[in-house]
Amino acid sequence: ADDDAEYTAVIEIDLADVREPIVCAPNDPDDARLLSAVAGDKVDEVFIGSCMTNIGHFRAAGKLLQKHKGGISTRLWIVPPTRMDEHLLMEEGYYNIFGAAGARTEMPGCSLCMGNQARVAANSTVLSTSTRNFPNRLGDGANVYLTSAELASVGAILGKLPTPEEYLTFAKDLDAMSDEIYRYMNFDQIMEFQKSAEEGKRIAAVEIQEIRA
Repeated sequence: ADDDAEYTAVIEIDLADVREPIVCAPNDPDDARLLSAVAGDKVDEVFIGSCMTNIGHFRAAGKLLQKHKGGISTRLWIVPPTRMDEHLLMEEGYYNIFGAAGARTEMPGCSLCMGNQARVAANSTVLSTSTRNFPNRLGDGANVYLTSAELASVGAILGKLPTPEEYLTFAKDLDAMSDEIYRYMNFDQIMEFQKSAEEGKRIAAVEIQEIRA
């Protein structure tokens, strides 16, 4: 913000006081609650996707599903935000993990977040990593919690919103692998995308020359 920006209010939050995950309850993104207040609620479907996610979130989901080693009772939707995320996750073998768990993978993009690519079952309870959970947005009569990708993954495995203690048990595994999981994409270091970018430049240069001619 500009140095002279004016604010209606300044809210300071000491993160040391945040000892458990926070979710937004159905169906209001402003209705923030501690996980302990909603723990135990049954979960029917889980959506890990939208522009709020990055490749680390999908790796985290994959690691948790891989350790679980079994099917899940929820309907799990996996939707990377970009084709580049999808490509790298496929190369790293995560799509095999998602498939073994019975997850439904959609083409990269908005998907359930907009409710126009696909929709959850009517009146289902959903954990979503998107930013909005307005009534009927993801599905008719759906009750949608907004959560982190890590919490959504645990909910997909357990079929319910976990207790803080249950969540932290899973989170310990992710903490131990954080350097591997939360590596972000550097497009200039991915050879295939370098080639695509160079080819795009070449085509553009040829077209410009043809126009000038």
